[in-house]
Amino acid sequence: MASGARSEAKPSEVHKASGARSEAKPSEVHKASGARSEAKPSEVIKAWRRLSCALLVCLVAVACSGGGGGEQGATESVVAPDFTLPDLSGRPVRLSDFRGKTVVIDFWATWCPPCIFQVPELNKFWEANHAAGDVTVLGVAVDAEGASVVGPWVKEQGVRYQILIGTEELAKEFGALGFPTLVIVKPDGSIDSLHVGLIEVAELEQILAAHRVAGS
Repeated sequence: MASGARSEAKPSEVHKASGARSEAKPSEVHKASGARSEAKPSEVIKAWRRLSCALLVCLVAVACSGGGGGEQGATESVVAPDFTLPDLSGRPVRLSDFRGKTVVIDFWATWCPPCIFQVPELNKFWEANHAAGDVTVLGVAVDAEGASVVGPWVKEQGVRYQILIGTEELAKEFGALGFPTLVIVKPDGSIDSLHVGLIEVAELEQILAAHRVAGS
Protein backbone atom coordinates (compact mmCIF):
# COMPACT_ATOMS: atom_id res chain seq x y z
CA MET A 1 0.00 0.00 0.00
CA ALA A 2 2.86 2.41 0.77
CA SER A 3 4.50 1.86 -2.58
CA GLY A 4 1.15 1.89 -4.31
CA ALA A 5 -0.08 5.16 -2.85
CA ARG A 6 -0.17 6.59 -6.32
CA SER A 7 -3.54 5.39 -7.37
CA GLU A 8 -4.38 5.22 -11.04
CA ALA A 9 -7.12 7.42 -12.28
CA LYS A 10 -10.11 5.81 -13.77
CA PRO A 11 -10.45 6.00 -17.56
CA SER A 12 -13.50 8.22 -17.18
CA GLU A 13 -11.56 10.66 -15.01
CA VAL A 14 -8.64 10.76 -17.49
CA HIS A 15 -11.11 11.58 -20.25
CA LYS A 16 -12.57 14.39 -18.18
CA ALA A 17 -9.15 15.85 -17.43
CA SER A 18 -7.78 15.70 -20.95
CA GLY A 19 -11.08 16.47 -22.57
CA ALA A 20 -11.96 19.59 -20.64
CA ARG A 21 -12.35 21.37 -23.97
CA SER A 22 -15.64 19.95 -25.03
CA GLU A 23 -16.52 19.74 -28.66
CA ALA A 24 -19.39 21.79 -29.99
CA LYS A 25 -22.44 20.02 -31.25
CA PRO A 26 -22.87 19.87 -35.01
CA SER A 27 -25.85 22.20 -34.77
CA GLU A 28 -23.79 24.74 -32.79
CA VAL A 29 -20.94 24.58 -35.34
CA HIS A 30 -23.43 25.22 -38.13
CA LYS A 31 -24.84 28.22 -36.31
CA ALA A 32 -21.38 29.71 -35.72
CA SER A 33 -20.04 29.19 -39.22
CA GLY A 34 -23.33 29.82 -40.94
CA ALA A 35 -24.16 33.18 -39.40
CA ARG A 36 -24.17 34.69 -42.92
CA SER A 37 -27.30 33.17 -44.39
CA GLU A 38 -27.45 32.37 -48.08
CA ALA A 39 -29.92 34.13 -50.39
CA LYS A 40 -32.91 32.15 -51.50
CA PRO A 41 -32.93 30.95 -55.13
CA SER A 42 -35.95 33.14 -55.91
CA GLU A 43 -34.10 36.24 -54.69
CA VAL A 44 -31.09 35.39 -56.84
CA ILE A 45 -33.29 35.00 -59.91
CA LYS A 46 -34.96 38.37 -59.29
CA ALA A 47 -31.58 40.05 -58.92
CA TRP A 48 -30.38 38.58 -62.21
CA ARG A 49 -33.54 39.74 -63.98
CA ARG A 50 -33.04 43.30 -62.73
CA LEU A 51 -29.41 43.21 -63.87
CA SER A 52 -30.40 41.84 -67.28
CA CYS A 53 -32.93 44.64 -67.82
CA ALA A 54 -30.36 47.26 -66.89
CA LEU A 55 -27.82 45.75 -69.29
CA LEU A 56 -30.42 45.65 -72.09
CA VAL A 57 -31.11 49.36 -71.73
CA CYS A 58 -27.37 50.12 -71.87
CA LEU A 59 -26.87 47.91 -74.92
CA VAL A 60 -29.67 49.62 -76.83
CA ALA A 61 -28.14 53.01 -76.10
CA VAL A 62 -24.67 51.87 -77.13
CA ALA A 63 -25.97 50.22 -80.29
CA CYS A 64 -27.40 53.48 -81.64
CA SER A 65 -25.03 56.03 -80.14
CA GLY A 66 -21.29 56.50 -80.12
CA GLY A 67 -21.36 59.12 -77.38
CA GLY A 68 -23.41 60.76 -74.69
CA GLY A 69 -26.73 62.40 -75.47
CA GLY A 70 -27.65 66.05 -75.21
CA GLU A 71 -27.33 69.29 -77.08
CA GLN A 72 -24.22 70.50 -78.85
CA GLY A 73 -24.79 74.13 -79.72
CA ALA A 74 -22.82 75.71 -82.53
CA THR A 75 -20.16 78.02 -81.08
CA GLU A 76 -19.77 79.87 -84.39
CA SER A 77 -21.82 80.28 -87.55
CA VAL A 78 -21.36 77.17 -89.69
CA VAL A 79 -23.29 76.76 -92.92
CA ALA A 80 -25.10 73.43 -93.07
CA PRO A 81 -23.73 71.10 -95.77
CA ASP A 82 -26.08 71.23 -98.72
CA PHE A 83 -27.51 67.98 -100.03
CA THR A 84 -29.95 66.60 -102.57
CA LEU A 85 -31.68 63.40 -101.49
CA PRO A 86 -34.60 61.38 -102.89
CA ASP A 87 -37.85 61.13 -100.97
CA LEU A 88 -39.77 57.84 -100.77
CA SER A 89 -41.20 58.36 -104.24
CA GLY A 90 -37.77 59.12 -105.73
CA ARG A 91 -38.30 62.87 -106.10
CA PRO A 92 -35.10 64.84 -105.36
CA VAL A 93 -35.20 67.27 -102.43
CA ARG A 94 -32.51 69.90 -101.92
CA LEU A 95 -31.77 71.40 -98.50
CA SER A 96 -30.90 74.86 -99.82
CA ASP A 97 -34.37 75.12 -101.37
CA PHE A 98 -35.68 75.69 -97.84
CA ARG A 99 -33.57 78.82 -97.29
CA GLY A 100 -35.63 81.35 -95.31
CA LYS A 101 -37.20 78.63 -93.14
CA THR A 102 -36.18 76.86 -89.96
CA VAL A 103 -35.31 73.29 -90.93
CA VAL A 104 -35.38 70.40 -88.46
CA ILE A 105 -33.36 67.47 -89.81
CA ASP A 106 -33.77 64.14 -88.03
CA PHE A 107 -31.09 61.57 -88.86
CA TRP A 108 -32.45 58.14 -87.96
CA ALA A 109 -32.61 54.46 -88.94
CA THR A 110 -35.15 51.66 -88.82
CA TRP A 111 -32.63 49.51 -86.88
CA CYS A 112 -32.39 52.10 -84.09
CA PRO A 113 -35.04 51.38 -81.38
CA PRO A 114 -34.83 54.84 -79.70
CA CYS A 115 -35.60 56.49 -83.05
CA ILE A 116 -39.19 55.33 -82.72
CA PHE A 117 -39.77 57.65 -79.77
CA GLN A 118 -38.74 60.73 -81.76
CA VAL A 119 -41.54 60.31 -84.30
CA PRO A 120 -44.49 61.40 -82.08
CA GLU A 121 -42.62 64.53 -80.98
CA LEU A 122 -41.82 65.54 -84.55
CA ASN A 123 -45.37 64.75 -85.67
CA LYS A 124 -46.77 67.12 -83.03
CA PHE A 125 -44.26 69.83 -83.89
CA TRP A 126 -44.96 69.57 -87.62
CA GLU A 127 -48.72 69.59 -87.23
CA ALA A 128 -48.60 72.63 -84.94
CA ASN A 129 -46.34 74.74 -87.15
CA HIS A 130 -46.35 73.74 -90.83
CA ALA A 131 -49.32 75.97 -91.66
CA ALA A 132 -47.22 79.07 -90.84
CA GLY A 133 -44.94 78.24 -93.75
CA ASP A 134 -41.70 79.16 -91.95
CA VAL A 135 -40.55 75.72 -90.85
CA THR A 136 -40.04 72.26 -92.30
CA VAL A 137 -39.13 68.86 -90.89
CA LEU A 138 -36.98 66.39 -92.81
CA GLY A 139 -36.51 62.85 -91.58
CA VAL A 140 -33.32 61.51 -93.17
CA ALA A 141 -33.11 57.71 -92.99
CA VAL A 142 -29.59 56.27 -93.13
CA ASP A 143 -30.61 52.66 -93.88
CA ALA A 144 -28.37 51.15 -96.55
CA GLU A 145 -31.37 49.18 -97.93
CA GLY A 146 -33.14 52.41 -98.84
CA ALA A 147 -36.84 52.95 -99.47
CA SER A 148 -37.65 49.23 -99.53
CA VAL A 149 -37.26 49.03 -95.73
CA VAL A 150 -37.82 52.69 -94.84
CA GLY A 151 -41.22 52.97 -96.56
CA PRO A 152 -42.98 50.22 -94.56
CA TRP A 153 -41.45 51.51 -91.30
CA VAL A 154 -42.68 55.06 -91.99
CA LYS A 155 -46.20 53.78 -92.70
CA GLU A 156 -46.22 51.60 -89.59
CA GLN A 157 -45.10 54.46 -87.31
CA GLY A 158 -47.50 56.98 -88.85
CA VAL A 159 -44.84 59.54 -89.82
CA ARG A 160 -46.46 62.76 -91.10
CA TYR A 161 -43.43 64.83 -92.11
CA GLN A 162 -41.21 64.39 -95.19
CA ILE A 163 -38.83 61.42 -95.29
CA LEU A 164 -35.65 61.33 -97.36
CA ILE A 165 -33.18 58.52 -98.06
CA GLY A 166 -29.66 59.44 -96.94
CA THR A 167 -26.49 57.82 -95.63
CA GLU A 168 -24.52 57.56 -92.41
CA GLU A 169 -21.71 59.45 -94.11
CA LEU A 170 -23.99 62.45 -94.62
CA ALA A 171 -25.09 62.29 -90.99
CA LYS A 172 -21.44 62.40 -89.91
CA GLU A 173 -20.88 65.48 -92.08
CA PHE A 174 -23.43 67.23 -89.88
CA GLY A 175 -21.66 66.02 -86.75
CA ALA A 176 -23.95 63.12 -85.82
CA LEU A 177 -22.37 60.80 -83.23
CA GLY A 178 -25.30 58.39 -83.01
CA PHE A 179 -29.00 58.06 -83.77
CA PRO A 180 -31.37 59.73 -83.53
CA THR A 181 -29.60 63.05 -84.08
CA LEU A 182 -31.50 66.25 -84.80
CA VAL A 183 -29.84 69.19 -86.52
CA ILE A 184 -31.61 72.54 -86.39
CA VAL A 185 -30.81 74.80 -89.35
CA LYS A 186 -31.52 78.52 -89.13
CA PRO A 187 -33.39 80.38 -91.90
CA ASP A 188 -30.04 81.78 -93.12
CA GLY A 189 -28.75 78.23 -93.71
CA SER A 190 -26.37 78.07 -90.74
CA ILE A 191 -26.51 75.35 -88.10
CA ASP A 192 -28.27 76.44 -84.92
CA SER A 193 -27.67 73.33 -82.80
CA LEU A 194 -27.24 69.58 -82.83
CA HIS A 195 -29.11 67.25 -80.49
CA VAL A 196 -28.07 63.63 -79.89
CA GLY A 197 -30.96 61.55 -78.59
CA LEU A 198 -34.60 62.38 -78.02
CA ILE A 199 -35.69 66.02 -78.18
CA GLU A 200 -39.18 66.98 -77.04
CA VAL A 201 -41.61 69.24 -78.87
CA ALA A 202 -41.40 71.95 -76.17
CA GLU A 203 -37.69 72.46 -76.85
CA LEU A 204 -38.27 72.60 -80.58
CA GLU A 205 -40.95 75.24 -80.04
CA GLN A 206 -38.50 77.37 -78.04
CA ILE A 207 -35.90 77.22 -80.81
CA LEU A 208 -38.47 78.07 -83.48
CA ALA A 209 -39.78 80.98 -81.40
CA ALA A 210 -36.25 82.39 -81.12
CA HIS A 211 -35.82 82.17 -84.91
CA ARG A 212 -39.13 83.93 -85.48
CA VAL A 213 -38.16 86.75 -83.13
CA ALA A 214 -34.77 87.13 -84.83
CA GLY A 215 -36.41 87.30 -88.24
CA SER A 216 -39.15 89.75 -87.31
